[in-house]
Amino acid sequence: MSEIKYKAVKYIRLSIADDKPGESDSVANQRKLIDEWLKNHPEIEVVCEKIDDGWSGLLFDRPAFKEMMEDIEKGVVNCCVTKDLSRLGREYIETGRYLRRIFPAYGVRFIAINDNIDTLNDSGDDLTVSLKSIINDAYCRDISIKTRSALDVKRASGDYIGACCVYGYKKSEDDRHRLEPDDYAANIVREIFRMKMDGMAAAKIAETLNGRGVLSPYQYKKDRGLPHPKNGFADRDGAKWSAQTIIRILQDETYAGTLIQGKSETPNYKLKELRQKPMSEWHRHENAHEPLVKKNDFVLVQRLMRLDTRTSPADDKVYVFSGLLICGCCGNRMIRKSAPGNGKRYYYYWCPTTKKGCADSVMVKEDDLMKCVLEITKAHITNVASLEALLANTNAAMIGRELAETLSGQLSENERRLDRIREFKAGLYENMMSGNLSKEEYKSLKGKYNEDADILAAANERLKREIDDALSCKHERLMWMEHFKDFARLSALDRKTAATLIKCIHINGKKKINIEFNYKAEYEAALALVRKEAA
Repeated sequence: MSEIKYKAVKYIRLSIADDKPGESDSVANQRKLIDEWLKNHPEIEVVCEKIDDGWSGLLFDRPAFKEMMEDIEKGVVNCCVTKDLSRLGREYIETGRYLRRIFPAYGVRFIAINDNIDTLNDSGDDLTVSLKSIINDAYCRDISIKTRSALDVKRASGDYIGACCVYGYKKSEDDRHRLEPDDYAANIVREIFRMKMDGMAAAKIAETLNGRGVLSPYQYKKDRGLPHPKNGFADRDGAKWSAQTIIRILQDETYAGTLIQGKSETPNYKLKELRQKPMSEWHRHENAHEPLVKKNDFVLVQRLMRLDTRTSPADDKVYVFSGLLICGCCGNRMIRKSAPGNGKRYYYYWCPTTKKGCADSVMVKEDDLMKCVLEITKAHITNVASLEALLANTNAAMIGRELAETLSGQLSENERRLDRIREFKAGLYENMMSGNLSKEEYKSLKGKYNEDADILAAANERLKREIDDALSCKHERLMWMEHFKDFARLSALDRKTAATLIKCIHINGKKKINIEFNYKAEYEAALALVRKEAA
């Protein structure tokens, strides 16, 4: 027996595929087997234990494995003991590199008990080690093929296979492969779509939610202890709502009840970098789960986002005609400009290609255009259907109650967080007196809790005012409903009305415009039917 005293690390690895009831690869069983073997080898002293639980053997960027390599490089350990060779790794090229180059370079003794491998006495010849590594690699390939096939079958049948649910949904308790609304978050998503349809810009929506104290999707899932994606664009503590987050939600078809999976994949079982798949290979299922927004509303939002939705720095909402005006001369989109005059500021639309050859383009005053479009729109609605039929499913009081309910839910959530802050604050002094917190830590935490409480209190006051406005039908989001109730008295168009009814407006001079309304085909078909009945 060698007199050399080895400083050993017990390395244990368990992948998700290995974690099956009754299997011998569990962490406890690996530890027990290594400990029993070490009893007969007093020349080896265990200095630490490293465990990678839930990590594939194909990759070598495992956290515990990297810690072990750091200890080896520092000279803390010079011996590695594992249950078998597959615990070290299943990728045969990289596993061979560690066994034949890296470990020998650091003078590390490697022991795989069940495979009878011990680099000290060269037990286990090179061919045996190579064959075992190839078999371990082949095992991974076989598991990968079976897993991919099983997941493809689930995708094809419309089963949800994601680990983390999209914000606004949760996994059904009856069927873990089906999505169902997460009541609180679902109301926030509905409100985001409503604000967008009312003409609010994405940045303003984010600012409004932050002002109300609404947690961002990442913070919400973290606060509730729900699974959340790692290394995402908003995966950071303190992340708030942003325009980018709002846009991602508004573009996600999941909220319209459509489940889309299989957008990306890894090239093979060894490479983990994702590549995007063509749209034709996606798994798409309509009505796979309960939608949070109506299909028509989702389509309208996509149209609003395709239009030119720029706003000036001083404005919160998108211009009524943004992206709808087309120059009758060259076909380009017209843009909004302003100019001072007689102590006032006048707004008009013009074609930006005028200086590049669009000689027939004209400048149209916004006020004149608004009046003209309003009258034509009122006449068109009168021709399509009666006002009562148009508003059959619209009730401002009912929508006001729905909005108040959503805002009340946020108010309750804020109160819950305030109560928790109060509990934390109540225990700070006791923790300081018992020595668990230093005086500096006590002051820092108390200041942070006071700051969070002040922010939530201000948000609650704002929410209470919004709830009162909603119940009295005075909320900003409900005003356009009042316009629809009486078009005869409508004095101005809003963004949702224009974007919903109008496809585009062609400007052919100062006194000639051509409005192309949406649902043109349906209108013409109905008109043809009326004429047929009349005949």
